Amino acid sequence: MRQSQIKRETKETKINVSLNLDGKGLAKVDTKIGFFDHMLNTLAKHSFMDLDVKCDGDINVDTHHSVEDTGIVLGEAFNEAIGDKAGINRYASFTMPMDDALVMCAIDICGRAYYESNCHFDTPKCGDFETEVTDEFFRSFADNAKINLHFVILRGNNCHHIIEAMFKALAKCIRDAVKINDEIKGSLSTKGVI
Repeated sequence: MRQSQIKRETKETKINVSLNLDGKGLAKVDTKIGFFDHMLNTLAKHSFMDLDVKCDGDINVDTHHSVEDTGIVLGEAFNEAIGDKAGINRYASFTMPMDDALVMCAIDICGRAYYESNCHFDTPKCGDFETEVTDEFFRSFADNAKINLHFVILRGNNCHHIIEAMFKALAKCIRDAVKINDEIKGSLSTKGVI
């Protein structure tokens, strides 16, 4: 069973994440940030991961700590759940259209952290979510999941559509990359280990 549960508590946030990579896309999310809850529900739905996220953070300051720290804990949970990575496809890419937005995502579940994106938002907020923390979430997730994660925003005007396309594209990549492939014996690496 590729599952994990991670808790993290600081002076700024208290977070509990449960994750099942081989789920049905079920989610129970409560971060007190409506748009972010929507994005995490979307991530679960389209990746078929079961996801339970509870975050109590200092949103009286802003959403930065809650979003970034959730990325950290979700990444740690993903890294633990994926285990030794034996038999997984490892790589995936997907281009997600969403109305005016077109976003490409590519991942490598390689045990090495790297994040790159060209996302930039002229609109400061989507609901109660500061758009500039989008990068912080994905960077924190990639760093702690120990994956390479790349986004290329090909086009888009509406920040809601662009950010949602990013989450959906990542979800599709996760779904494809974590699949067990019977043709792969051990790890998909010339080193013999990922």
